[in-house]
This record gives sequence, structure tokens and C-alpha cells, in this order.
Amino acid sequence: MTGFISTALFTYFLLPLFIFMARIMDVSLGTLRIIFVTRGMKRVAPLFGFFEVLVWLIAISRIMQNLDNWVCYVAYAAGFATGNFVGMFLEEKIAIGHEMIRVITRKDATALVNELRDRGYGVTSVTAQGIEGEVAVIYIIVRRSMVPEVLDLINEYNPRALYTVEAIKYVNKEIFHRSEEERQQGWLTNPMKKIGRR
Repeated sequence: MTGFISTALFTYFLLPLFIFMARIMDVSLGTLRIIFVTRGMKRVAPLFGFFEVLVWLIAISRIMQNLDNWVCYVAYAAGFATGNFVGMFLEEKIAIGHEMIRVITRKDATALVNELRDRGYGVTSVTAQGIEGEVAVIYIIVRRSMVPEVLDLINEYNPRALYTVEAIKYVNKEIFHRSEEERQQGWLTNPMKKIGRR
């Protein structure tokens, strides 16, 4: 075993590969941990932090034992960069938390508001004064997984509307009338409803 560790295959390929993979893991965990902290998830964040530091200690200990191996340095840096990408990719796929979508439009937003409410979204609409006159301001709070669908509706019904999407740390209750599964089932059983509204 000692002889294998001394081989060039282990020193310049397997060890750097291990460091690279460990770095991807700990940075990905760190990225998710920070996101969990900002979302106020007090139970999950410490757990991710524990494994993040544990994996980092294992990786850095290998570096310290091979200070003359420049390939390990490259693997460590490459793992850090890749880990950031992987962490952000995983966070987008998990889509944790809620977002608030604020829409400002000069065009009559009645059709958009009705469509959102028909799909079960909680919508608050108010009239306000913009620099060029009266505007409609719409507030929608949704789970992150629902944001793309809402943005598609905004662009469909009011393509010139201004909208912003903001992360929300805490929501005391769901702001939709029906769950995502119920909404999808409703559209599957009555697919002509949307067509008939246009």
C-alpha cells in the first residue's frame, strides 16, 4: 500500500482527483448552507455546515501533506471554482423558499390578474401614479418553483410591463388558494379553459 501511494499515478492523478472532488463537495455544501441561512432555515444550515467543514479539513490535510505537489494546488483551485457552479446549479433545481413578484404596468392588467387568480395564485392589485400617469401595481408571492410560470403569464398578457423578483426570507402562510398539484390537475382536466379566455 505504501508503495502504491508513492507512485506517480497516485501522486499526480488520484490524489489531485480526490482533492478536486472533495473541494467540489465542500464548496457546494457551503453555497447551499449560505442560501439556507439567508432563508432562515435554522435546522438545515448547521447540518450542512458540519459536513462542509469536515470535507474541507480532509481536503486541506491532503494538501498540507503534499506541499511540493503543484498538481494538488491546481486541483484544489479547480474544485473551488467548480463547486461554486455546482452549488448554484443545485440551488436552482431545489428552488427553496418564496419570491415576491412586483409588476408595474400602464396597460389594463385585469386579464392578467384574473388569469393568475384562476390558477390559484394570491394576487394583490392596487392603482398608483407613475411618472406618466396612472399605473397598476400587482404583488404576487409564490414558491420559487412557480416563478417561471408567473413570468411567462406576465410576458404573455402584459409584455411591456416592468417586473421585479425579490427573495423573501419568511412567509407566515401560503398565499395561494390551491396547491401546485391541484392547479396542474385542473388544467389537465380542463385544457380548453385557457384557450377560451383568449
